[in-house]
Amino acid sequence: MSFSFEITAETSPGNGAQARSGRITTPHGVIETPCFIPVGTKATVKSVLPESMKDLGAQALLANAYHLYLQPGPDVLDEAGGVGKFMNWGGPTFTDSGGFQVLSLGVGFKKVLAMDAQTFRADDVMATKKERLAHVDDEGVTFKSHLDGSMHRFTPEISMQVQHQIGADIMFAFDECTTLHNTRKYQEGAVDRTFAWAIRCLDEHKRLTDERNSHPYQALFGVIQGAQYEDMRRKASKDLGGMNSSGISFDGFGIGGALDKNALGTIVGWVNEELPREKPKHLLGIGAPEDLFVGVEKGIDTFDCVLASRIARTSSVYTMTGRFNVSNAPYRKQFVPIDEECDCYTCTHYTRAYLHHLFRGKEILAATLATIHNERFIVRLVDQMRAAIADGSFSELKAQFLSRYTYKNPSPS
Repeated sequence: MSFSFEITAETSPGNGAQARSGRITTPHGVIETPCFIPVGTKATVKSVLPESMKDLGAQALLANAYHLYLQPGPDVLDEAGGVGKFMNWGGPTFTDSGGFQVLSLGVGFKKVLAMDAQTFRADDVMATKKERLAHVDDEGVTFKSHLDGSMHRFTPEISMQVQHQIGADIMFAFDECTTLHNTRKYQEGAVDRTFAWAIRCLDEHKRLTDERNSHPYQALFGVIQGAQYEDMRRKASKDLGGMNSSGISFDGFGIGGALDKNALGTIVGWVNEELPREKPKHLLGIGAPEDLFVGVEKGIDTFDCVLASRIARTSSVYTMTGRFNVSNAPYRKQFVPIDEECDCYTCTHYTRAYLHHLFRGKEILAATLATIHNERFIVRLVDQMRAAIADGSFSELKAQFLSRYTYKNPSPS
C-alpha cells in the first residue's frame, strides 16, 4: 500500500478552499479527513498509553524529528522498524521536520504559534531572558541541544535523512518557521530559504526513497510560510504547489509559521486558493476548538497540536460549553463527568470531584485522565465536523458549537 488522497465530499463542490472530507491512504492505514492528529512529541502522548489513544479514536499520531534525533536517535528507531513499531502504535504516523525548533530554540518563544500581528517588529527577535540556541544561515541551522549543550547541525538533507530513519508515513520538508515579530524583510528571506530548502528536500527524499526501496513509502509534504502577508503566502503556495525536482513533487502541503489568530481563516484561504486542490492540506500546530472550525471551513484536511495534552496537565479541560480548570474550588464536590456529552473513558468512569482531588493531591493519574478526556474531546469534535460535511450540516454544527463554547468556566452544576 502506497500513499494516496481522495476527496469524498465538499460543502461547495469544485472549490478547494471550502470544507471537504476525504481519505488519506498510507502504508499503515487510512486516515478519514478532516482529522485531528494528536502529538506524541517523543514517540509518546505524555501520560497516555498508545493503546488508549487508539481507543479514544485517534487515527494517527505525530512525533517530533528534532526531539527523536536527540533521543533516542534515528538509528535506534530505524533498527526498531520505525517510530510506529517502536511505540507500539499500528496506525499511520507523521513527523515534523525540526523546522519549528528553529523558531522555538532560536528566539525563545517556545510553542507559541497563534499570535497577535499588531506587535513590535525586529530582524533579530528574542524572547525575554532567553538564550538563542539556534542560528539560521542559508544552508541550514546550527543549534545547541537543550539536553546536554552539545552542538548539532540540521540541513534539509539531514532533516530528510533523520525523518526517513524515523520512518513516519507522512513527513514535512525542512523550513524556517518565523514569528509575527519578525520584520517583513526577514520574512521575505525566510520564505526564500524555505523555497530553496524545499528543492533540496525533494532531491534528498527521492535519493533516499530509491536507496531504501525495501521500506514502505513515506509521503513528503511541503511547508508554506509567509506569516501574515498575502503576497508572500500566495507566492509560496504557487512556488511549492508547482515545484518538481528529481522528477517528483510534494505529496501534500503543511501550512506553517506563526499565524495571526484573528486572520487565520483569511490566511488559510489565500493558501488553499493557490495550492493544488487534489492534494491534502495540513495545518501545523493549530488545535483550539474554534480554530479547528475555521481551518476545516477553509479546506484543511488534517491538524496537529500539543494544546489538548499540555493544558490537561495543568488541570484545564474542555467541555461543549467551555474550558475550565477542574482543580479550582467550585469543582470539589461536583460528582458529575467533566462533560455530560462526552463518551471518553474518563467521563464514563470518573467525576469532576475525583479529578479535582487528583490534581490537588498532585497524583500522576490526574494527567492521564485529563489528557484522555481532552484528546477524545478534540478528536470527536473533528469527527463530528467530518460527518457534518458529509450530510451537509457543517455550517449548522459550527454555529451551534460556537454559540455555546467559551473560555469562561461553565456554571457549576
